[in-house]
Amino acid sequence: MGLFVAQVLTGLANAAALFLVASGLSLIFGVTRIVNFAHGSFYMLGAFIGYSLMQVLPGMFGFWASVVLAGLAVGVIGVIVEICVLRPVYKAPELFQLVATFGVILVIQDLALLTWGADDVLGPRAPGLKGIVRIMDEPVPKYDLALIAITPFILFGLWYLIARTRVGILVRAATQDREMVGALGVNQAWLFTGVFFLGATLAGLGGAIQLPKGGADLLMDFNILAAIFVVVVIGGMGSLPGAYVAAVLISVLNVFGVTYLPQSTLVLMFVVMAVVLMIKPYGLFGREEVAGEHGQVGEPERPIKPAGIKVRVLVAVGILLLALLPVFGSSFSQVLTADVIIFCLFAASLHFILGLGGLVSFGHAAYFGGGAYVAALLVSYLQTPMEIAFLLAPVGAGFAAFIIGWLCMRLTGVYFAMLTLAFAQLLWSLVYQWGEFTGGDDGLVDIWPSEWLNSTTPYYYFTLVFGIGGILLLRHVAHSPFGYALRASRDSARQAEATGINTKRVQWLAFTFAGAVAGLSGALFVFSKGSVFPTELEVARSFDALIVIFLGGVKTLSGAIVGGASLEYAKDFLTRFEYWRLTLGLIIIFVVILAPEGISGTLRKLAERIGIMKDPDSNHSKIRNPAVNAKAHTRENTRENTREDP
Repeated sequence: MGLFVAQVLTGLANAAALFLVASGLSLIFGVTRIVNFAHGSFYMLGAFIGYSLMQVLPGMFGFWASVVLAGLAVGVIGVIVEICVLRPVYKAPELFQLVATFGVILVIQDLALLTWGADDVLGPRAPGLKGIVRIMDEPVPKYDLALIAITPFILFGLWYLIARTRVGILVRAATQDREMVGALGVNQAWLFTGVFFLGATLAGLGGAIQLPKGGADLLMDFNILAAIFVVVVIGGMGSLPGAYVAAVLISVLNVFGVTYLPQSTLVLMFVVMAVVLMIKPYGLFGREEVAGEHGQVGEPERPIKPAGIKVRVLVAVGILLLALLPVFGSSFSQVLTADVIIFCLFAASLHFILGLGGLVSFGHAAYFGGGAYVAALLVSYLQTPMEIAFLLAPVGAGFAAFIIGWLCMRLTGVYFAMLTLAFAQLLWSLVYQWGEFTGGDDGLVDIWPSEWLNSTTPYYYFTLVFGIGGILLLRHVAHSPFGYALRASRDSARQAEATGINTKRVQWLAFTFAGAVAGLSGALFVFSKGSVFPTELEVARSFDALIVIFLGGVKTLSGAIVGGASLEYAKDFLTRFEYWRLTLGLIIIFVVILAPEGISGTLRKLAERIGIMKDPDSNHSKIRNPAVNAKAHTRENTRENTREDP
């Protein structure tokens, strides 16, 4: 019994920092609708700043003053980020801001490296709270008891602020209907800034307050990111009581998992999240979403139509240049370009469900890595010929997407995205821990293509054929009746249902198809590298694809290809330098602010302004010229107004 009580107390103490960080994220999302992936970076900064302050402020007063000052300092940094990076893109689709926050993560990582170095730092013990207290003959750290006692006061303070003050009333009103708050004359810009300050301050406090338990390192931002999103989603987006209950639930279960089922610790919180969302689709204390909230990507400005003759000629020329690369380029250029093609195919498969279907998946890497592992396992254990294994890889990935899609389709927005992440993490854990079959962390090696492809140039052409072919297949399906039904399901599900379209079935089939194409890219990848490791199923791979989609332009079919190629070639160049993350992060932020419609969408707008619109996804061009006669202008307006709506 004593051990049980001690474990519960340990879980409650661990929940303190987790609740602080998650409550800040919940507040920010509830008001601004920002999916702030940089929140883990604020947590890391709180730890490092708190550590530095504790070196110069001695004693118990200095320790707690350092915690508070670290939180306030991070709050100020959060305000700078909100004003300089996020405020210019508030009018962009909600999840587009994900790209901006990813750029912030890269910038903060290298700035922290420059300031505090690469070595981990050990947090000082809290003065006056050293040692242990025995409860039922079990040792419990005094600092844990202090955290357990402090957390309810923090929760009460936040509750009082939100429920009993005028600022809290405005925050709650903005959470429910921010357009109405703006119509009542409230300055939404400064309301958002104030909420962002509070959320970042809470994250900084969480980082500083956990120093005696864990110290600070440069990986702690990513290490806590998944946990705080899980807590916020389980509790319900925007709910502070929900964040507290979920933090306690996850922390306590994790402590018991470490003791009684160590293998479960990698995925336990994702299992809990999956179970909760399948029973309560909007979390324990969440509310039902409305259109335009919780990660919706918005409607396209114009119908996406098949490419015209000029665009097709340009594409053909581009493919011809790629085909001639082995003649003029080096072996390295062939390998790099093959990697870019594979990644673009993977990103395009995610863009198919994101751009056309409005389905945001945080776990799409499960099908990329799944296809790679299907091919690798067939070759390793059944000595399957490379050609057959290659064809079966997308079948296996598509089957996994078929099952997972069926389980996720009842959810929408961020809840849908997080459930896809949960199942992806389950697959990753299975591959990572089933070492005797999958190789575990060591992966599977010596997975090479057949002899006729086992050199750089032949496999480059093989990748070119199947990679470009897969992208063209995605575009063809996008312009088919199925693609238009998918867009109708995204734009107006009720109207689509009224016309006889089974929207959920259409989205489910699209999810399965996208998973199969991702598996095809995974098969290309494993035979190009000769090996596969569990990292190919990790969430970071999914986020890479999401970032390039929004960077390239989510509202154009070419966005994933343009964004993927741009980012991969930029990374290949920048990674040669020591602080490449800082440079890449600034470039991403720069592009997001100046080109909120992505690279492809902005180039299209630029073409319109100079006189001729050359839309890569349209079958016509328009002349924008003041000298055009009125009759032609009238015909143009008529054509514009009678375009078929997707």
